[in-house]
Amino acid sequence: MLLLGRSQGASATRFAVNRTPAQWRQELGAERYAVLRDAATERPFSSPLLKEHRKGTFVCAGCAHALFSSATKFESGTGWPSFWKPLAHAVVTRADHKLLMERTEVLCARCGGHLGHVFEDGPKPTGLRYCMNGLALKFRPA
Repeated sequence: MLLLGRSQGASATRFAVNRTPAQWRQELGAERYAVLRDAATERPFSSPLLKEHRKGTFVCAGCAHALFSSATKFESGTGWPSFWKPLAHAVVTRADHKLLMERTEVLCARCGGHLGHVFEDGPKPTGLRYCMNGLALKFRPA
């Protein structure tokens, strides 16, 4: 996991997959665009992926980059799909001060899409909770 500094953003030139805002809107649709490109948050308990328990991989809904193994998914009770560890080189993080407090934003390492936030209240072995928007993810069964 790479931590991006405050001065480094999810600019179009920073990531391997780049599209214009119009291209992203056309490809993603309004709801996914709002989450992945504008850092919106979906309503809690609204994602069908919350109840996804099959073996497989959760990938970025923007670029299909593999992000999380189903083996690291857990029931956090927060209303969003939660994981205790991303796949290697899958995500990058940066400081987020949008709610007048510091949080750690999680982005897809390939396209820079906003996935959610990571918190330090997760289960062992990492103690982390990657709280992801279901709209930012797609599931690929094993």
